[in-house]
Amino acid sequence: MKNRKKLLKNKNILLGVTGGVAAYKAVDLIRRLKDEEASVTVIMTDASKNFITSLSLEIASGNRVYSDLFDNPMSHINLPRNADLMVVAPATANMIGKFAGGIADDLLSTCLLSFNGKVVIAPSMNWRMYENPIVQENLERLKSIGIVQVGPEKGTLACGEEGVGRMAEVSEIMETIKSSLSSKDLSKKKIIVTAGPTREYLDPVRFISNRSSGKMGYAVARACIRRGADVILISGHSYLRTPGNLKSFISVETSQEMRDAVFKNLRGTDIVIMAAAPADFSPETKRKTKIDKMDKLNIHFKNTPDILLEIGRLRNRPLLVGFAAETGNRLDRARTKLLQKKTDIIVFNDVTSPGSGFDVDTNRITIIEKNKETPFPLMTKDEAAEAIMDAVVNSLQG
Repeated sequence: MKNRKKLLKNKNILLGVTGGVAAYKAVDLIRRLKDEEASVTVIMTDASKNFITSLSLEIASGNRVYSDLFDNPMSHINLPRNADLMVVAPATANMIGKFAGGIADDLLSTCLLSFNGKVVIAPSMNWRMYENPIVQENLERLKSIGIVQVGPEKGTLACGEEGVGRMAEVSEIMETIKSSLSSKDLSKKKIIVTAGPTREYLDPVRFISNRSSGKMGYAVARACIRRGADVILISGHSYLRTPGNLKSFISVETSQEMRDAVFKNLRGTDIVIMAAAPADFSPETKRKTKIDKMDKLNIHFKNTPDILLEIGRLRNRPLLVGFAAETGNRLDRARTKLLQKKTDIIVFNDVTSPGSGFDVDTNRITIIEKNKETPFPLMTKDEAAEAIMDAVVNSLQG
């Protein structure tokens, strides 16, 4: 059984916290980084101490918190030397301006100048400050030298006004951090990912569907984006937040709509990953008006399009990944699906196994290929997505 893969395991993250209201979110960011088994060292500016204590950040990180440039005269060299990534969250207009202008008058700004690796900044400020041409010019200058910006978002600000300036959600910052440290082994690849359930309507208000939430498909899409691919995500109904940096997002309802969207975008596609759970059956007729509750209801069904089979039969098809969600340890059915649908990879999971069903954040998968099977322990769906994409990359290379 193969071990789970954590993207940030043993990575050293140097986190700069500046003087903005969003400084309190640094605790949550540190916690999530620690959950991914990263080591976090915090540098605070003097202004940030008005919003959060160094003790809070020290407890969260489990490491000493730094702030004084002269406490340890070589810290501005030693701290960046050991870091894999620098993150500034929140990044105020003041710190952005310092960095863009090469000013080094405190520990964080000197560390930023002496660090030669990847830097992620999460701006946070009032919308008037963010829209100021000088701030925008500074941000463009930083991005031109490879600094990665995440956010800000539009919403209610600390002052009570509405506008763009609120720091990106911690989940988005985490995704940007993972992307910054990921291998770009799918760069220039076009990938279609399907996700979620489909709905097959009985009448204008009723439909049959399934319990798929789309979590696995969205995790796969994020993994592809992290690795540098151009991703088209075709999704049935889902409450999930659309991943950032998608090439295209297409919302569909029925299996036929999903099939049509896939084939419309198939030209030039390198990989298709069918993580969706399209309905297998659809009513033969859809009533134009709501069916009366007192009516006796006899429904005749027909098969929906078999998208995986159609793609598998193409002469010059892309690399094809299918999923087999079974009730019970029916690996035999998944193996048969691999052969019948002519896929390169089938991802098997038993939806009755604890933590491996629909609408949960974990999964226990077995990756089935023509000549090997690789079982994995229970892991998060993001970890499962990375395991699937490792298999895809190996298949492309082999």
